[in-house]
Amino acid sequence: MARVVILLGPPGAGKGTQAVRLSRELGLPHVSTGDLFRENRAQGTPLGARVQEFMDSGRLVPDDLVLDMLFDRVSRPDCTGGYLLDGFPRTLPQADALERRLGTAAKVQAINLAVADTAIVDRLSGRRTCEKCGNIHHVKTAPPKSAGRCDKCGGELAQRTDDAPATVQKRLAVYHEQTEPLEQFYRSRGLLDEVDGGLSPDAVFQALKQVASRRRAS
Repeated sequence: MARVVILLGPPGAGKGTQAVRLSRELGLPHVSTGDLFRENRAQGTPLGARVQEFMDSGRLVPDDLVLDMLFDRVSRPDCTGGYLLDGFPRTLPQADALERRLGTAAKVQAINLAVADTAIVDRLSGRRTCEKCGNIHHVKTAPPKSAGRCDKCGGELAQRTDDAPATVQKRLAVYHEQTEPLEQFYRSRGLLDEVDGGLSPDAVFQALKQVASRRRAS
C-alpha cells in the first residue's frame, strides 16, 4: 500500500524546507503542487495549458484540475511506494476530494507544523531576499555581513511584498479560515500528528522523523 505523508502548517512554518529533508529521510518523492504548476506550464502540457487559461483570466484553478495534475504526477513509477505532499490540500473541499481519489489505496499521515502567529510574523517580516541570486537572509537570525548586501553574491537585499508585516497578517488570516480546519479533518480520522515548528530547524526535523517512524511502525 502506498504511503502518503501530508505536511500542514501556516505560511512560514518551514514546510518546504522540512519536506525536502523528510522526503529524503523516508525515501518518498517530494511532490509540491507549486512545482507541478510551474513544470506543466513550462513543458506546455495539456494540463499546463488549462491551468494557464485560468491564471490568465485571473480565476482560481479548480480543485479537480489541481487533482488531475497531482495524480498525473504520482502515477509515475517513483511514486509507487508513496510520496510526500507539500502545499496540498489547502482547503476542506480539497481534502475531501483527495480522500475520495485515494480511496483505500494509500495509508495517509498528516503532520502539522504548529507555529504561533507572532513567531510567523517575526520570521517572515525579517526576511531579506537578494534581488540578484534569490539568497535569503534574516535581520535577526541570519544577518548579512555587510548591511543590505547578500553574503553569497553581493547583490542588494530587499523585503519581498509577501513578507511585509501587513501582508503576512493577511496570509495568516486566510490560513486560519481556509487551511487550519484541515487539522481537525485529519485528527478526527486518527491520521494527525503535530510537531512544534517553533523549534530550531534541526530539532523540528528530528521530531518529524520520530512521528513519521512511529506512524510507519503502527
